[in-house]
Amino acid sequence: MTLNHVRPWRNIYRRKSRQIHVGNVPVGGEAPITVQTMTNTDTTDVKATIGQIQRATDAGVDIVRVSTPDAASTAALKEIVRESPVPIVADIHFHYKRAIEAAEAGAACLRINPGNIGNEERVKEVIKAAKDHGCSIRIGVNAGSLEKHLLDKYAEPCPEAMVESGLDHIKILEDNDFHEFKISCKASDVFLAAAAYQILADATDAPIHLGITEAGGLVSGTIKSSIGLGNLLWMGIGDTIRVSLSADPVEEVKVGYEILKALGLRHRGVNIISCPSCARQGFDVIKTVEALEKRLEHIQTPMSLSIIGCVVNGPGEALMTDVGFTGGGAGSGMVYLAGKQSHKLSNEEMVEHIVEQVEKKAAAIDAAESVESAEAVEAAE
Repeated sequence: MTLNHVRPWRNIYRRKSRQIHVGNVPVGGEAPITVQTMTNTDTTDVKATIGQIQRATDAGVDIVRVSTPDAASTAALKEIVRESPVPIVADIHFHYKRAIEAAEAGAACLRINPGNIGNEERVKEVIKAAKDHGCSIRIGVNAGSLEKHLLDKYAEPCPEAMVESGLDHIKILEDNDFHEFKISCKASDVFLAAAAYQILADATDAPIHLGITEAGGLVSGTIKSSIGLGNLLWMGIGDTIRVSLSADPVEEVKVGYEILKALGLRHRGVNIISCPSCARQGFDVIKTVEALEKRLEHIQTPMSLSIIGCVVNGPGEALMTDVGFTGGGAGSGMVYLAGKQSHKLSNEEMVEHIVEQVEKKAAAIDAAESVESAEAVEAAE
């Protein structure tokens, strides 16, 4: 990570983990924290599933998980993998043979659940398939599906039980000379998940997949995930994340990126800083921000935009953003570029003009980065 010596309170010291690959995407080590989602289409409906994967990709997803509950699903997986622009993780529960079929179909990673995958001999067969076909594995522990002997031992799902489940399966993989794995220990209870992840982070150097499972709908699930994932990421724990929402998978990707952007761990697209609005606002802040969020979805270049209703905090926020607009009086406000006052603008022209300014700034940033990259390549040669 890049240390901020001027503002050290912004630094996050990531836990040191070894690196694996999910297809061509590195996970762990010094790699960026990746964002995942999961399709909710019928996997055998290849067209619908690929369409959903493409929409998630357009939103910035790095890895997509696909459920493979039956032989028909693993048969469809072959075409899905071939058409997908991002690596595919096969989600395996109960039937270990589905994992073998998914590996043969080209899945980049196999998610197995220790609570229902079966005995060690079955896991060994999954490991062999993963080795033969170049798959990584995710050990996916869930509080809601722990092994019976652990529930008997601990009486209820608890952090210690979840971690013990994960470590038991790590041992199986390592005893069979398999090290391309990551691990998760999810719960719908934020406290339970966070406590389990903290213990797990100290117990293994494997990359950690973060998630609050069954978090709920768009609003409640976003809040629970932001609290749970946000605090863990702030502590430096986590190499890849999935925000689990009862919503469109694209929304999971958006929320995941927003969590990472808020912590300065990943940067993609426009970070809009806007006020909640009040009686002092010089224009309709809420409608303006809604319009700009939609109009600027296509921008992938990391940059900042401030939309503030009045001059109380507007000029100060604009000093720190690439483009800014602060409401004034008489139906107009002030446009700021690179932190400096630039020109007045009527409220009616605001949205179109700001989109134009953001696109112009994004193009300039991209051009400058292209020149830097070319110079770096030339210097290396």
